[in-house]
Amino acid sequence: MNPIHIVTDKENIASLVLLPGDPLRAKYIAKHYLKGAKLINNVRNMFGYTGTYKGKRITVIGSGMGIPSASLYAYELYKFYDVKKIIRIGSAGALSPDVHVRDIILARNAYSDSNFRFALTKNTSKKISSSNNLNQLITNTSKKLDIPIKVGTIYTSEVFDVYEPIDHLLNKIPENVKLLAGEMEAFGIFTVANFLKKEATCLVSISDSKFEKGQDLTAKERQTTLNQMIELALEAIK
Repeated sequence: MNPIHIVTDKENIASLVLLPGDPLRAKYIAKHYLKGAKLINNVRNMFGYTGTYKGKRITVIGSGMGIPSASLYAYELYKFYDVKKIIRIGSAGALSPDVHVRDIILARNAYSDSNFRFALTKNTSKKISSSNNLNQLITNTSKKLDIPIKVGTIYTSEVFDVYEPIDHLLNKIPENVKLLAGEMEAFGIFTVANFLKKEATCLVSISDSKFEKGQDLTAKERQTTLNQMIELALEAIK
């Protein structure tokens, strides 16, 4: 069986991948950070590029929004292109008053009410861990670069809660699960990585907060001003 959504020669994709949701963010990263970047996928305009960053060969490719899309791209990267490590990079909304707009969050775990994990693996757990190895690399790199990060559990939603509230879901989460932020992809990516015995983690920059009205990032800022998070991911992955 050949992959359908990422179509390129196997050697065109590096074993290390950054996975933003927005394909235009992938294009931005390739243009501003990768040396000798070449377009390796444009199927459905999901742009992917491979180049080098300080001598490391890296692929950056969009995943689309939501668990089904992101997990599909992660699956193809792992299964058909022998990718070893994926760092999802994206934006998220604060779910704690201790988290502020522009903060960078490293997801040690993802929690979700999604049925995706059960559908793929028959596992009913709503919480899944990311790669300890990648998390340690990112934590060490953040200290080296003096880029503050907060580490903890994020919530992966199937509803864009900026438009419609999901309090009925958040209110039933066990009290010992302390959520830092909400996004829409990590739980699916971690599930695929665990299923295929690969590595994945997630870095998100906080773009909006119900605790800080009027501080939300614009669409353009989400795409182009998350440079600290991008640089952290590029420096850490290896």
